[in-house]
Amino acid sequence: MKKLIGVALLAGLCGGLAEMGWIALYSSASSTSAVGVAREITATMFATAAYAPWAPLAGIGIHLALSAVLGLAFLLALLGFSRAAPTGPAVWIAAVITLTCIWAVNFFWVLPALNPAFVTLMPYAVTLASKMLFAIAMAGVLQFTVTDDAKRRSLVAVRPSYYPLKR
Repeated sequence: MKKLIGVALLAGLCGGLAEMGWIALYSSASSTSAVGVAREITATMFATAAYAPWAPLAGIGIHLALSAVLGLAFLLALLGFSRAAPTGPAVWIAAVITLTCIWAVNFFWVLPALNPAFVTLMPYAVTLASKMLFAIAMAGVLQFTVTDDAKRRSLVAVRPSYYPLKR
């Protein structure tokens, strides 16, 4: 179980880093400031701290912490809804659907209520693309760890000839 938790946290962090890379790339090609995005993340959690000198760093920390928690919640939900270990395609499809739903809830309900300025920083297509990159990165980590490990275990369970017979 500890290994699964570690993998899930890593998957979430990789998703968060993929988003950060995308936002940095978008910021370099537009008038949007990546530092401003990080400040607004902080402002969403702590409205009065948006212009503190440490706000951008706090925004990055908040984003990565939420990303890790999301990776853990995603894997626990995925394992909870399935009797067998999830297959590669199931992980990818579930990740895309989950992150699309999270994007919609965030940008149409949560952020307009908590921090309307955040919603106007970037076009919806850019923010949706960031969530899809999160899904791809998270699913990639999970596929190459959880599903591959489950495949190896299920092969052993299906084919007991891998184990020497005990007499």
